[in-house]
Amino acid sequence: MRDLPTFRDLRAFLCHLDAGGSMTRVREPVSVVHDMTEVHRRVLAEGGPALLFERPILGDGTPSQVPVLTNLFGTGARVASGFGVDYRRVSELGALLAALREPEPINGIRDALERWPLIKAALSMAPAFVRQPAVQQRVFTGADIALDRLPVQTCWTGEPAPLMTWPLVLTRPPDDEAVSRYNMGVYRMQVLGRDRAIMRWLAHRGGAAHHRAWIDQGRDMPVAVVIGADPATILSAVLPLPENLSELRFSGLLRGERPRLARCVTVPMMVPADAEIVIEGFVSAHETAPEGPFGDHTGYYNAVERFPSFRVTAITTRADPIYLSTYTGRPPDEPSVIGEVLNTLFVPILRREIPEVVDCWLPPEACSYRMAVVSIRKRYPGQARRVMMALWGLLMQFSYTKIVIVVDEDIDVRRWDDIAWALSTRMDPSRDLMTIDRTPIDYLDFASPISGLGGKLGIDATTKIGTETDREWGRTLAMDPDVVARVDAMWPALGLGDVKPGARP
Repeated sequence: MRDLPTFRDLRAFLCHLDAGGSMTRVREPVSVVHDMTEVHRRVLAEGGPALLFERPILGDGTPSQVPVLTNLFGTGARVASGFGVDYRRVSELGALLAALREPEPINGIRDALERWPLIKAALSMAPAFVRQPAVQQRVFTGADIALDRLPVQTCWTGEPAPLMTWPLVLTRPPDDEAVSRYNMGVYRMQVLGRDRAIMRWLAHRGGAAHHRAWIDQGRDMPVAVVIGADPATILSAVLPLPENLSELRFSGLLRGERPRLARCVTVPMMVPADAEIVIEGFVSAHETAPEGPFGDHTGYYNAVERFPSFRVTAITTRADPIYLSTYTGRPPDEPSVIGEVLNTLFVPILRREIPEVVDCWLPPEACSYRMAVVSIRKRYPGQARRVMMALWGLLMQFSYTKIVIVVDEDIDVRRWDDIAWALSTRMDPSRDLMTIDRTPIDYLDFASPISGLGGKLGIDATTKIGTETDREWGRTLAMDPDVVARVDAMWPALGLGDVKPGARP
């Protein structure tokens, strides 16, 4: 289903963006402390290109020899390109994800042949192993480790230290080195010095679950941190994949070729062979350090909390590595742009779980998953409330959704004017609000009364049917289709401009 050539590494993707005018090289010196974030923020807000800062300046004022890449996924079109598809075909990738999460039994030879592309794609996920990987052209161990010399950004005023914002953190359970058991997540990392950092992950994330298993054995956990992989690998880390499907292996499906992996130098882990930088080390079973405050996707600084410490045992790089970075803050930022594309990917999965769903929108202005607007084909009283409860229980991410608005299928969930009209004409506060107290909530949500516990609000903005109302419901205004067609035909002769015939104002 690929529309674009395979991007084996980050550089191939950058060449593609450069050829299409979607990347700009910044040759002026720019500091990684605050200035780079402000440049990035302004360019992203205008839907601008990826930025390659060729002369970054470190916090102590010295120049870095490692260029910094930001705004890589600053538009939905570039996110889709990273998946290898045209933006208009993102929903097809979502259908593939839905099939992988819950495959249907094959019914005969004809059905097997029809599904051959999916079967072939699944076979491409088995990894290939590389003995002399590009990412180990330079190896730093012992006294040569210098994590604090990488051009790591300090994004916002008042932050205590540089923060790695695009690390792909690879973990595995103890006593099982199979790549199929790996977890890959994006967990921010505060730099503490030349060979120390803090690993920040929330308790429900895969990396934290692996860490608990190592703690139970009283052992430090081996970890590999990848910076600057190919786009399919980077984006696989944020996809809603089945729990039994490794992000590394799924990246091979996205590229249409087997993932190329290499063995680490100092830890028993495998990593993408064509990455830019790999940081190897161990997450302590006992040692923690205070992390933060850092700017977060909520638009606030998070509170200072203790998280596990990470001891670096090696840094391996290409001969001329590129450091991939971003910032997080109140939308729009790169995570919110990626979230909009993931929203489209997720709808086919949602429809499999809740068949009456027509569409679902997670407004990026609401920090994506904190609000959901869902349209349904309504057939019976109470259906909207059933959908609310099903959505809250579907995935861990939706357990953090504070507000769910359910509307009818004639409402475009991506248009605030449609949503406002449905709320104003199909919802009564005395009847159509459902609240739930003391449920799991994002602990970064400072509006909740208790850290990690908060309320939910469901709003039924659907047309009321059957026992839901004692009143006769009004009929929705509609123009006769013959009139619409007649005016469409005469429109060019009216001299009223290029307003699309039949379009709603």
